[in-house]
Amino acid sequence: MPGVPVTALTYAEAQQRARLIDVSGYHVDLDVTGGEEVFGSVTVVRFGCRTPGASTFAEIRPARLRRVVLNGRDLDPRELDGNRLPLPGLQAANELRVEADMPYSRTGAGLHRFTDDADGETYLAVHGGLDDAQRVFAAFDQPDMKAAIATTVRAPAHWTVVGNGRARPIRPGCWELAATPPMSTYLSTVVAGPFHSIHAEHRGIPFGLHARQSLAGHLRRDAEEIFAITLACFDRYTEIFAEPYPYDSYDQAFVPELEAGAMENPGCVTVRDEFLFPTAVTQAERQMRGVVIAHEMAHMWFGDLVTMRWWNDVWLSESFAEYMGFQVLSEATAFTATWTDFALTRKPRGYDADQRPSTHPVAPEPREVPDTDAARSAYDDISYAKGASVLRQLVTWLGRPAFLAGINDFLVRYRFGSADLADLLDCLSRASGTDVRDWAGRWLGTAGVDTLRVSRPGPAAPAWSVAHRGSRPHRIWLGVYDADGAGTLTLRARIPVLVPAGAKEVTLPPAAIQPEPALVLPNDGDAGYCKIRLDPASLATLTASLGRIADPLNRAVAWNCVRDLVRDSELAPQQYLALAVRHLAAETDPSIAGQVLAYARWTVADQYLASRQRGPALADLTRLCQGLLAGPAGDDAGLRLIAARTLIDSDRAGAGSGYQLAATAQGFWHADQAGLLAGYLPRYFPALAKVAGRGDADLARVLCQHGFPHYAVDAATLQAGDQCLAAGQLTGSLARLAADQLADLRRSLTVRSLF
Repeated sequence: MPGVPVTALTYAEAQQRARLIDVSGYHVDLDVTGGEEVFGSVTVVRFGCRTPGASTFAEIRPARLRRVVLNGRDLDPRELDGNRLPLPGLQAANELRVEADMPYSRTGAGLHRFTDDADGETYLAVHGGLDDAQRVFAAFDQPDMKAAIATTVRAPAHWTVVGNGRARPIRPGCWELAATPPMSTYLSTVVAGPFHSIHAEHRGIPFGLHARQSLAGHLRRDAEEIFAITLACFDRYTEIFAEPYPYDSYDQAFVPELEAGAMENPGCVTVRDEFLFPTAVTQAERQMRGVVIAHEMAHMWFGDLVTMRWWNDVWLSESFAEYMGFQVLSEATAFTATWTDFALTRKPRGYDADQRPSTHPVAPEPREVPDTDAARSAYDDISYAKGASVLRQLVTWLGRPAFLAGINDFLVRYRFGSADLADLLDCLSRASGTDVRDWAGRWLGTAGVDTLRVSRPGPAAPAWSVAHRGSRPHRIWLGVYDADGAGTLTLRARIPVLVPAGAKEVTLPPAAIQPEPALVLPNDGDAGYCKIRLDPASLATLTASLGRIADPLNRAVAWNCVRDLVRDSELAPQQYLALAVRHLAAETDPSIAGQVLAYARWTVADQYLASRQRGPALADLTRLCQGLLAGPAGDDAGLRLIAARTLIDSDRAGAGSGYQLAATAQGFWHADQAGLLAGYLPRYFPALAKVAGRGDADLARVLCQHGFPHYAVDAATLQAGDQCLAAGQLTGSLARLAADQLADLRRSLTVRSLF
């Protein structure tokens, strides 16, 4: 019932329920013709019980529970306890029927209802992620209890309906979705509305693209590119995976106000319709849309075909999809610069998250994710960015053939079932002939970032060396560069370096790097996950010639090195700005230019510089962007667009739904208006605690994630936030998010205090 507290499912309860019952199938009947507030939901679920006479529970979050029938016997709907429906006296074989009125969602969780202001048309999409399937139908809502799901939908006659199984109209206003293979409830979806649709067929499988009518022109404009990427990635996945595509169709629905960027529902991926770009975008943004398409398709195997047993192994789904998305897009399409984009847009987020209070292992123990509330925090930059980076390092260790052989063994053994870390490690060890458990324990079972520092020969050290701070083994390359008279850097050699887990330092053979180079760049090629530090002479070369490294990926490695130095208070923020001004004028890669300008504008200028330094910094950025628009780099439309956007942001500074709330929150705090907003700062944390206290978890997360006053870099803001946390006013995943925001604020204070 609306406003009734719900109980998070614990790991212990999930284990107990999985041992007790076995679900054979669901039939879900939805009626979305009844008004704007609720929809009808009838669930019939058949399941076996291994201990007849025992009791369990299903989950459902209705507006009104109308009827419950277990094995032909009516149960009292008033027995519903929050979201838990007690099921006593089970038989060996059981049938549960649940009839309910369910509330439409306006936050993206469950069955989200959206009415388009452009034409008044209404669109629906189910997001069942984590434990939100129970907002749509009665379910045993945990990832390892997979079962076939068949669905019928009653909808207005002019609507289109798609979902996990192939859709067909059985009469006007009634659609049937074919029963799926066994799948997790959190992956169920239905998408309905008067969509504009474009169809294709490939290898006997129907493919579809769907968007609301007001975006039909954007869909028609982009359909050729989207289909080309989709089909190329599909062909590549079916080449490298032993298991064929597991489902009977493949739809991509661009839906409004999706809670995530996209969702990997089997056979029916939902994507934020912002990816049907309304205005001009850069090549890098189009490439990122391609990455999203490839990422979600990878989930058809990783996450959908084989699903983690519990939420501690989210990485088995997200890390693999993230890695595969970038890798396969670069292999199968014209978007070949994906790993440069990853290095600058994704990887720094992994490094940052790994140095905050909430960091955790990529693959934590189940007890570290005790319930579904804690699981919400698992969908973070550790599971995505760091996890994908660790997989790149694993491929470097094992070699690509052994890696692919191991994951194919994994997919075949556990198809349409569930698995965990130990299962994957067994498969990789068999395929490679190497026991990878120790490697995995160090890389997947521990948190934090190692640092590798290169030293040149000198009076006290006769040879080049790599110092190691951390506990993980690393296999990286050192890029050895020479400089000509104009400062252009040329790669002479890439030297492989193996850093054992316990080594404090690795010394290279005396003649390994001869003659003396201008620059030695650790982690050349970006296959490692580590912070890097240069010897003084290499840092001086980088300062003078960073923009003259030919390979964009290694320019990205160099920019990340400089960024880390600033974050760790080893380089003045002003020097980052100086490097941007010096080297971006000749930059040809839009991904690099965009990310460096964004970091300079929003982090360095707004957070790391004192107020008196901000104005001159923004003036420098304005002149830089004006130069980019006027100079040779301005011949590139993408670079021109990036420069224009940053120019607007920098020059300006010199003079209902969840989405709307996020946009409002993002627009509220501005460093330009610090004086005007000063009176609101003391009210922020009490207001956040008040929202959290009344049970509006989704609203509170939006306010904490998008409405945090990052610009207010002072001790008073930090103290107020720490006091709010200490008082226990924020709990669970919200407390972790707030702690991370405060950690970033504390880091900004440290940087400011030192320069």
